[in-house]
Amino acid sequence: MPSTLAFSYFLYLFLLPLLSSAPLPVSSARCNNDDKKALLAVKSGLGNPYDLIAWTSDYPCCDWAGVSCDSATGRVTSLDISGTNSSATIPTSVADLPFLQSLTFHKNANLTGPIPSAIATLTRLTFLRLDWNGLSGPVPAFLARLTALDYLNLAFNQFSGDIPPSLGSLPLEFLRLDRNRLTGPIPSSLSRPSLTYGLYLSHNGLTGSIPRSFANAQFEVLDLSRNQLAGDALLLFGTSKPFQVLDLSRNQFEFNFTAVEFPENMTALDLNHNRVYGSIPPEITQREWQLLNVSYNRLCGQIPTGGNLGRFDEYSFFHNKCLCGPPLAPCK
Repeated sequence: MPSTLAFSYFLYLFLLPLLSSAPLPVSSARCNNDDKKALLAVKSGLGNPYDLIAWTSDYPCCDWAGVSCDSATGRVTSLDISGTNSSATIPTSVADLPFLQSLTFHKNANLTGPIPSAIATLTRLTFLRLDWNGLSGPVPAFLARLTALDYLNLAFNQFSGDIPPSLGSLPLEFLRLDRNRLTGPIPSSLSRPSLTYGLYLSHNGLTGSIPRSFANAQFEVLDLSRNQLAGDALLLFGTSKPFQVLDLSRNQFEFNFTAVEFPENMTALDLNHNRVYGSIPPEITQREWQLLNVSYNRLCGQIPTGGNLGRFDEYSFFHNKCLCGPPLAPCK
């Protein structure tokens, strides 16, 4: 029989590869204890919804649904709570996740109340999505303290009051405040150069005119539809403008369409239900339109032909003062 020493050495050689490849305990390596406590407090604050039933101490928090962690530190960096039936407010305990970079509460119809001020302490946030909930109150000015934020989506809620101009101090690339109950003017600060992907302010009660600063805006998408905005919108047009999609429909804009120069990359333009006058410029045929609607305005003259305008039926042009030609009635 081999000696005890030889046998021990054999076991060491046999077990060493297994021990060296065995994972460390997941709870200590991949789940910070303070973060786990904070997440359990979030779950409790939401009334322990069924969707978070697997959030228990039996599993490492980095494996919980909607939770992502930094692979090196095990700190929670992303939290996504979507589609729950929770009748609650946003728990202030989310602020106890200091390494959060992304926070989402999406399609929680019974999530109500204001945005808690504690969120302003999450200064690492770059992504904040709180859309399709029942949130209310003002859009808080303290969001301007999230100085790394480049994505903000508060759409489809019940926020009211003015848009805080301080949002314009953020390095936002994308901003959605549409489908709320916002009033007052559009802050000129929202035209900052970083806001390149899109600005969505539709379906509110905004008033006043388009800020002059928007003449230098870099939006690819601008949606101001279904407000109570008025005045001249010509400052948004020009061949060098970056717009691809521009929706100004159902407002009270009044300007001469004859003078419009279409941005080179524009593929969608909706001006329906305004007070736009003049004629349709022949240059309109030089764009590859995916959407075009100038109905319910005060346009006159013959509709240009050519390009892909033939794909649009009378509903894109009707209810104007005296437009004529296909797809409307022939010009006399």
